[in-house]
Amino acid sequence: MPHIAQLSPHVADLIAAGEVVERPASVVKELTENAIDAGARSVTVEIQNGGMTLIRVTDDGCGIAPEEVQTAFLRHATSKIKTEYDLEAIGTLGFRGEALAAIASVSRLEVLTRRPEDDLGTSLALEGGVVLGQEEAGCPVGTTLLVRDLFYNTPARLKFMKKDAAEGAACLASLQRQALAHPEVAFKLIRDGRQELLTPGDGKLHSALYAVLGRELALGFVPVEGSGEDVSVSGFVSLPTCCRGTRGYQFFFVNGRYVKSKSITAAVEQAYANQRMVGKFPGCVLHLTVKLNQVDVNVHPTKQEVKFGSERQVFSAVYYAVLSALGVDKTRPAAEGAVRPMVVEQGRQTSLPLQDFTAPPSPVKGEAPPPPKVIPKGEPTVRRMAEAARSALAEEAVSPPRSVPTPSPVERIAPSTLSAPKEPPSPAGRDLPEAPGPACSGHAAPVVPPPAVKEGSASTEDNTLPASVLTEELREPWRIAGELFHTYILVEQGEKALLIDKHAAHERMNFDRMRQEDYAPMSQLLLAPVIFTPIPEEGALLLEHLEELDRVGFQVEDFGGGSLAVRSVPDYLEVGDIEAALTEIAGKLALSGVTGTGERRDEILHTMACKAAIKGGWTSAPEELERVARAVLSGQVKYCPHGRPVAVELTRAELEKQFKRRT
Repeated sequence: MPHIAQLSPHVADLIAAGEVVERPASVVKELTENAIDAGARSVTVEIQNGGMTLIRVTDDGCGIAPEEVQTAFLRHATSKIKTEYDLEAIGTLGFRGEALAAIASVSRLEVLTRRPEDDLGTSLALEGGVVLGQEEAGCPVGTTLLVRDLFYNTPARLKFMKKDAAEGAACLASLQRQALAHPEVAFKLIRDGRQELLTPGDGKLHSALYAVLGRELALGFVPVEGSGEDVSVSGFVSLPTCCRGTRGYQFFFVNGRYVKSKSITAAVEQAYANQRMVGKFPGCVLHLTVKLNQVDVNVHPTKQEVKFGSERQVFSAVYYAVLSALGVDKTRPAAEGAVRPMVVEQGRQTSLPLQDFTAPPSPVKGEAPPPPKVIPKGEPTVRRMAEAARSALAEEAVSPPRSVPTPSPVERIAPSTLSAPKEPPSPAGRDLPEAPGPACSGHAAPVVPPPAVKEGSASTEDNTLPASVLTEELREPWRIAGELFHTYILVEQGEKALLIDKHAAHERMNFDRMRQEDYAPMSQLLLAPVIFTPIPEEGALLLEHLEELDRVGFQVEDFGGGSLAVRSVPDYLEVGDIEAALTEIAGKLALSGVTGTGERRDEILHTMACKAAIKGGWTSAPEELERVARAVLSGQVKYCPHGRPVAVELTRAELEKQFKRRT
């Protein structure tokens, strides 16, 4: 039986450090929180190699007394609390006295500190938590801590650290959260000699929001003010038209502390119900002020999770505050190309949402929309020739080589019998471009049943697939009976009917084609690069996988200041979809974790196949519908890349039961 023995102080310190110091960003968080508790008005953070080799945090706070410097690095030594009753109402960011001891035990640390009333400061050096020496030194008022060689004595933790770019991005994200939590403090981050963040520290939340998220995002936020039942809410939320594809732009602060809360997240998103696009999430910077004795901040070692005395009160306060802000705002989207600056109206700042370059300009109220420009059918235009070329290329890329037979006069449908589509056709340049001829808008469009092919025959003279992939289902005559809601293809085959999701099926067709080893995407160089600023973690992931992005047609590079420059994209991707596509790719890369290159490439291709696919709600030409239906009926396409079925089957007998034709 093993004997029970007390751990040595050094091992105990290493275990405690593992709970508090997970990565360099944890060090930045703990040291900046100490600086804020010390009354600092300016905090400068410098990191090198993602913070693994050097982290320097300098503040202008109150400093530490010479006789208390060594005490500050002992476990459970703190100036924040004195008695057990202080734990019931914690108003400071730190209180346990573990941060400095944990950081010192896994690094080589130096500290310089001086109080305003002292003529000289104090210098202290530690290695692995052991004091090497203390002496007087000249230094400015405040405290400077230098953390070198993080985890040098814990190789088990060191091997789990990510690349410098990812660790540096996490440090930037940590400091951004502190800047939004405390706009009265000026924060600066210098990363490998380059300034990455600078906030004014003027006490205005919108100034910090502008500095952290950038001008483009800041212009899409509106202010929030509300209170109820001992909870007050203030901050900014994004307009419904400015929602993003990730929750990374949601920041919640309780009494100045950054927290993660499912109830607050649910309250915000419920306030946007029926106002935001599906798959989009609102951005927000919300400050909650709660009575200190109504919130427990000591439920997690990182203190990012809190427990409220009344979750219902918090939920209601946030929900109604956000709902009120969205109801008061009267701004409308600008016409394409228009730029409207943020203005102050009746003490409230409002703004226009980000522009959508893919949306057509809205007509002016009271004016009829301009008539569509009619081009004579025989007039040779550059656009018509380009569309014809794209149609030929797409036909060759999607379908096997084949020739389309001319239908008989009985099977041919006169163009005059089909009504014009009510919706605009799918944008040109997609993988399945609009083919010449009438569009199918809910009308029955007979398809010539493929004649039977003898076993072993490889003839491509008819409108069929090769015999190697031909199934019994495809040999049975079928026809496209129409299209429902411009989304589902209705196919009649014998005694059954199939409803095919054209987007899901085409997405699978694209994914299978892109997975081929010889797939070479058509990449188009942008006249002007697209600059956007993702959240730091997503930006680091994209920069880590530049080779994978290049293989699918993206040319992305670091633009500085946390921004990325996109110089080329796949030819089927609209300019307005670039940011959303890369954000979605970054999210999938984050979920893929440490999987291999093949899995990461598949995650990227999932997004690219979706972006290249025809969309539900688009008006599609009969040739497009036929190619998608043929791929499904042949058995090539059964599920979309996300695992959803692409077709559902309904038999004639089931229909007749619904109409009471049989029992």
